Amino acid sequence: MSAGWRTLLLRVGDRCPEYGGSADHREHIETCYGVLSREYEHSKDAIFEFLLQCAEQLPHKIPFFGVLIGLINLENEDFAKDIVDTTQANLQDALHNENRDRIRILLRFLSGLMCSKVVIPSSIIETFETLLSSAATILDEETGNPSWQPRADFYVYCILASLPWGGPELFEQVPDEFERVLVGIQSYISIRRHFDDIAFSVFETDEGHSPNKKDFMEDLWERIHCLSRNGWKVKSVPKPHLSFEAQLVAGKSHRLSPVNCPLPTPSQSSSEILKGQEKHEAGLKYPQRLRRLHIFPTNKAENMQPVDRFVVEECILDVLLFFNGCRKECAFYLVSLPVSFRYEYLMAETIFSQLLLLPNPPFKPIYYTLVIIDLCKALPGAFPSVVVGAVHALFDRISNMDMECRTRLILWFSHHLSNFQFIWPWQEWSYVKDLPKWAPQRVFVQEVLEREVRLSYFEKIKQSIEDAAELEELLPPKAGPNFKFHSDENTDGHKLSKELVGLVRGKKNTHDITLWVEEQIIPTNGAEFALDVVSQTLLDIGSKSFTHLVTVLERYGQIISKLCPNEEMQLLLMDGVSAYWKNSTQMTAIAIDRMMGYRLVSNLAIVKWVFSTSNVEQFHVSDRPWEILRNAVSKTYNRICDLRKEIQSLKKGLQVAKEASTKAIKELEEAKSVLEIVEGQPQPAERPGRLRRLQAYADKAKQEEITTEESLEAKGALLARALEESKELLKLLFKSFVDVLTERLPPVSSDGEIPNLRAGDPNVNFATEDPEAETMEIDNSNGTDNDREPNGQNTKNGYNVGELEQWCLYTLGYLKSFSRQYATEIWSHIAMLDEEVFVGDVHPLIRKAAFSGLCRFTNEGSHH
Repeated sequence: MSAGWRTLLLRVGDRCPEYGGSADHREHIETCYGVLSREYEHSKDAIFEFLLQCAEQLPHKIPFFGVLIGLINLENEDFAKDIVDTTQANLQDALHNENRDRIRILLRFLSGLMCSKVVIPSSIIETFETLLSSAATILDEETGNPSWQPRADFYVYCILASLPWGGPELFEQVPDEFERVLVGIQSYISIRRHFDDIAFSVFETDEGHSPNKKDFMEDLWERIHCLSRNGWKVKSVPKPHLSFEAQLVAGKSHRLSPVNCPLPTPSQSSSEILKGQEKHEAGLKYPQRLRRLHIFPTNKAENMQPVDRFVVEECILDVLLFFNGCRKECAFYLVSLPVSFRYEYLMAETIFSQLLLLPNPPFKPIYYTLVIIDLCKALPGAFPSVVVGAVHALFDRISNMDMECRTRLILWFSHHLSNFQFIWPWQEWSYVKDLPKWAPQRVFVQEVLEREVRLSYFEKIKQSIEDAAELEELLPPKAGPNFKFHSDENTDGHKLSKELVGLVRGKKNTHDITLWVEEQIIPTNGAEFALDVVSQTLLDIGSKSFTHLVTVLERYGQIISKLCPNEEMQLLLMDGVSAYWKNSTQMTAIAIDRMMGYRLVSNLAIVKWVFSTSNVEQFHVSDRPWEILRNAVSKTYNRICDLRKEIQSLKKGLQVAKEASTKAIKELEEAKSVLEIVEGQPQPAERPGRLRRLQAYADKAKQEEITTEESLEAKGALLARALEESKELLKLLFKSFVDVLTERLPPVSSDGEIPNLRAGDPNVNFATEDPEAETMEIDNSNGTDNDREPNGQNTKNGYNVGELEQWCLYTLGYLKSFSRQYATEIWSHIAMLDEEVFVGDVHPLIRKAAFSGLCRFTNEGSHH
């Protein structure tokens, strides 16, 4: 029976077989309480632990657990008091450890216990006032540190988030004290700094800096204010305690001991850079949980009260949080939230908001992919059409979407389609073929098809778009190598390549092949020709699969390394890789990534190669150069992250080794110090065998300590080198962005007006190599009202942003994306970047893109 009560607790409130398919909440609670009562004597401690665990990990069911504890309280006051005391201790612990999710959920749990008469309402008020007082102190310039406003906001958010669950009861039981809390919140909202989150907006033209737009806290406060005006009526929160009120009122309410909040860290400096770093650190520790994404028009999405939308969003986020890794259970709980209305559209918006959350989603994007797939299977009649609608709505706004979000959407969508036989109504998007090659919708379709080919094979994807055959020209080339020495031509290159193949097949080692290169190729044809022959031939030998490529680079990488002693030769090597795999973006990216891993090319060389003229011209029409750049920067910082983890582990290991060594030496010394008199002479009393054994232990422990210390020093040196490399990488990366953008951006007008790249602007009229781009008409609506297409055809779907303007928009978007993604690393080198990169007359659009990702003030008054 022990499994029975656990299952009943887990499934309480769900329409499930355990409760006979009933949806009656009163019946559920009575059934569950009956079983808990019978099991109480045998399993009191297990029930106690499991109830607390359920409350924390199924927080959308807190009202049910609250009533069950309230009913137990009628018979066993001590049990309920222990629940309250343990929850208070857990809350105090969470506050000091800055465990955000636990703080938020435990406050909701205490509100649920109060509704079931287990906690005195005034205790909840005291807890709220403690949090409010701490929040106000943080904002105080003298006693606090306003840079840590995210923590203060979080405390107030936790109070507001618990009010839909406990507000009605507080309003009824302690109206005056509750009003005092609401006045305190109003006061806090009025003194806090408005958070301008345009750098974290999914759509770049959302005017996040508009004074009319509320930030997340202001919006939540308005929702709660609206709830209070409506008499605290919340449809989305179950109220099972009302069915048991006559019983629960007889129970004893317990006082909650006071909690205290950690003191704010005083500001270390008045310098702009150090304050910026503090704000960034605070934002990382207390990130905004949700950036609401409105995908569907109001006539499509469910019509619900503002506070109900917030509550359901919170429940969805909680399920995603606690069932990360259990996709089936996650889908089950997502579709069975205990609310009386439908919420499929809101669920889709919330999941997409997390998938596209900037700077990073809470979990790996693959998790959201799997959840969406499982929801389509769990609600086959409803959810697939909602997902289709979401994709169409996002596709319609793709030209304004943040570059990082665009990349995530492409990866998600291609993976999603691969789980549904690549079926999609492509004919609805067939018009993109007639858009200019730089139009975001056309590039989106092209990149989705390229990713699909990676996940399947060319013929399968070609077949999947047969209803929109005109899109075939957007398919990537049929993958296959482009080996320049493949034919039977009788040139030096072909002969030498054939000879090299013979050496490899003859199992010659790298030393022999290197000697052959130095003696047979370099003296006659030069090093560049030698590199061309060797790299092309080795790539061809490794072209059958990823494994073949990795094996070839492992075995013969030293030969390439010898031929690439400097960046100039490394650039030629990457040109060769790109030419060989010109029909496969994936293989080009993998080959260059592997070469960086084996240190055949440096990250600096990769940055220079990506910003070479031939690649720069591809920035707005292909993800190919950006994928290679993302891989290089990511690999650099992953290496640093790995080294830091290893150093942390070695430090712990060194501490253990030192303790073991000290203990072994102490045991040895003690054994040696015990003497006995033999023939008038003092001799060690211990047997020689034990002394030898203790000496061996001591020597081994000391050696272990020395070895760990040496490893720590070596890793420390590697980290120092990696950090120096990363500093150079950042400098080169930003310098490259500044250089290419400065060349192409339209200048600021004489009266200081910054050019608008998205609209018809007389400033945007400088020369371009493409005659089509020169004649392109631009209008203020991004092509929605003007039916004239750039090539002179009339079509409803014309895209009217010029090629050069689009190139600038893409490149600025990626600059913002990199600065936001690596903000922590950039802040540690910001002084160097200010002195060496962002110096002098840098274009305001470049500053805005680079600094908005850092949430940094700029002189031009852009985002902070």
